[in-house]
Amino acid sequence: QVQLVESGGGLVQAGDSLRLSCAASGRTFSSYAMGWFRQAPGKEREFVAVINSSGGVTRYADFVEGRFSISRDNAKNTVYLQMNNLKSEDTGVYYCVAGLVMTTVKAYRYWGQGTQVTVST
Repeated sequence: QVQLVESGGGLVQAGDSLRLSCAASGRTFSSYAMGWFRQAPGKEREFVAVINSSGGVTRYADFVEGRFSISRDNAKNTVYLQMNNLKSEDTGVYYCVAGLVMTTVKAYRYWGQGTQVTVST
């Protein structure tokens, strides 16, 4: 069982940066691929980024365009999403996910409660 708790969301202006954190419980954190999804109002939940268990492989959605960076600290059971040059279309609830397989689809077993990111223009 893995429990995920996100933090770091908030209200920012376009062009600003935010760093989301996701703290995971459990001693097997380093066995899991970790990722982030987001859901904007009225839209489907979509993939943002994923990192494999060791942290050596990452994948991003096309819309990230080099603005976001996912990383993890297995000693702290934490995964991060650094978001730079935020745009209004980045507004949404950001969810941390964990799974045994690194994937870009919504096939993750564990999901956090989400943290709200709002980007104003």
